[in-house]
Amino acid sequence: MQHATSTSVLGDFDNATFEYYGVDSRFFKKNNRFFVETDGPDGKLATFEVKYTFGIDPLQQYLIEFPDGRIQALSIAWDSRPKDQGGQRWFHLYPNEEIKHDDVLHWTRLNQNWNFMCAECHSTGVRKNYDADTDRFHTTWAEISIGCEACHGKGSRHIEWARSRRSWWPFDKDEHPLKGLAVFLDERNGVTWRPDVKTGDPRRSAIPAVMRKEVETCGLCHARRAQLSEDWIPGQPLSDTHLVSMLARGLYHSDGQMLDEVYNYGSFKQSKMFAAGVTCSDCHEPHAAKLRAPGDGVCLQCHTADKYEVAAHSHHEGVAPKVTCASCHMSVKTYMLIDRRHDHSLRIPRPDISVKLGTPNACNNCHADKSAQWAADAIERWHGPVRHGLQNYVEAFQASWNDQADAASLLALVAASPTTPPIARASALSELRSRVSAANIELARKGLSDPDPMVRVGALDMLDDLPGAQIWRFVSPLLSDSSRGVRVRAVSVLAAAPTASQPFSDRAAFERAAAEFIAAQRLNADRPEARTTLGNFYARRGSTGEAEKEYKAALRLSPQFGPAAINLADLYRHLGRDGDGESLLRTTIASSRPDAGLHHALGLTLTRQKRPDDALNEFRMATELEPGRSRYTYVYAVALHSSGRIDEAIKVLKANLVRHPDDRDTMLALVAFSRDAGDISAALEYAQQLSRLRPNDRDLTQLTNELRARLGR
Repeated sequence: MQHATSTSVLGDFDNATFEYYGVDSRFFKKNNRFFVETDGPDGKLATFEVKYTFGIDPLQQYLIEFPDGRIQALSIAWDSRPKDQGGQRWFHLYPNEEIKHDDVLHWTRLNQNWNFMCAECHSTGVRKNYDADTDRFHTTWAEISIGCEACHGKGSRHIEWARSRRSWWPFDKDEHPLKGLAVFLDERNGVTWRPDVKTGDPRRSAIPAVMRKEVETCGLCHARRAQLSEDWIPGQPLSDTHLVSMLARGLYHSDGQMLDEVYNYGSFKQSKMFAAGVTCSDCHEPHAAKLRAPGDGVCLQCHTADKYEVAAHSHHEGVAPKVTCASCHMSVKTYMLIDRRHDHSLRIPRPDISVKLGTPNACNNCHADKSAQWAADAIERWHGPVRHGLQNYVEAFQASWNDQADAASLLALVAASPTTPPIARASALSELRSRVSAANIELARKGLSDPDPMVRVGALDMLDDLPGAQIWRFVSPLLSDSSRGVRVRAVSVLAAAPTASQPFSDRAAFERAAAEFIAAQRLNADRPEARTTLGNFYARRGSTGEAEKEYKAALRLSPQFGPAAINLADLYRHLGRDGDGESLLRTTIASSRPDAGLHHALGLTLTRQKRPDDALNEFRMATELEPGRSRYTYVYAVALHSSGRIDEAIKVLKANLVRHPDDRDTMLALVAFSRDAGDISAALEYAQQLSRLRPNDRDLTQLTNELRARLGR
């Protein structure tokens, strides 16, 4: 980030124009200042001064400051690549979608706000300073761009360290503390640890904390995460001040490959390199922002050329351009239209998984004209039929995201595996939230004491829907956990437990953690997500007035924010105010993009008001907008059945069963509806199908036997 000057601005401001869905924007200079004439917050053309530049290569964005302290990123960016690479031009970040002035993605709106979206990672010592009462920002920074303290912390701490003459080195000079690890001195980076690939022991327990600290430090800006506190200290686990995203649907593919912009932290922590102790600066020179060596030289610092830089390994000898290590092990995905980024999970290409589950693979990234089966066959010819790899959790997440009957058992295997990367174990525990049973509850209890804070958070996610009294005994110790992120998550899980029922000895810890939770949301009071999260907390605590206030604040920030409207409507349900809930949901629907969740919530509200025909229309809309959501389709079918449209209900359920062949609720409804329609044979067939998925379900066995008896079998 830089002030906009003739030196820093790369774009064409010589009365250049750019047309986007009928809006003609103009870029020009006046008195050595830079301006853009474009559509403003009201949709009308207006002139705005460019105050800051943002980025250099491969694109540069431009920031505009508003009187209320908001700094907004213009969605028309400059392609700074050379002309022969298609650059030196203006382009829009959403070229195939018309983003109007009232859309949350418009450059003047919430999701293009620098103060929240960008500042922490592109400037040094940022303090957001949002005033919720006046809805204004007073954001400050120590340095406008990235300075030493952005990575190393406050300089005063370094001076104190130097004066005390202490050293971080915890061993005697001649002592070799870790068997199988080689130590070398890098003149650019001081003392670093690097695994010896010939003798190295990749066990995580053998890796000194200093190696982990570097990854946590880089993760501040190279992770998909939400900020909980501005009190970040370099080297501390990122989860202390940030909520790191799990391997969640929409962010990652089911095998852990990057899908959305997740940056590098979550990917790298899945890798065998991370497990072996490799850190960011082993490959990247942090101050020059360059690789340690050109081409494959980075990998050959550890991996021997005679084994890996040979045709017997790559099977791509003589190919032009040359196939590099990164070509196969660090697939590329393009973001912001022109920004190519490598997946840092450093995985073995698995076209066989692509054949089975549809995930992408490095082979077909190049051989786009060939099938995944073609690539899988080639890999098998070269390396045999057995595939190895560290990231062996694709089937578990695929099963979970598709509501398969075996999801719980597959996720349990991932969560319990000591060799699986902690971020994947944490994600598996989180996915088990809707599948908690006596068979897997012990996984959560073990996860609560895991040394990795992400795993502890995942275990808390798993327990979130259980009654506080039931889990208090083994969750309450985490109210005093060493990690703020764990404490904040623990108090939200226990929020519904009334103070009177809390053990007296735990109340002080609960209140301290609750204060941290509230402070984390207040830090982000400029965001509807944080206000809604705080509203949910107050609702669980029984503070309905405070909850309503937070939900309404979220909707003032973004009238289209569906989760706030849905949760507020649900609060009104508890208060017997379904009429207010209906009005709220209709208002939000009218101002929002099509949202299945809003229509589904409105359908439930209308059902409670005994207006089945109106409710049925909303349930239908929800299924049309999100046909892959099994729950919406199931509820729509139940509503059809209740309206006497039994044949239609069965038809809808059958279609849902094709998409979700293991969905328990759909099959149970088909059993009941078929039986009610007099088709006992069909009812028995569905019951038997469900019994095969759930062989130990006694109620289901009894139902199956009853249907058999009716058929005389």
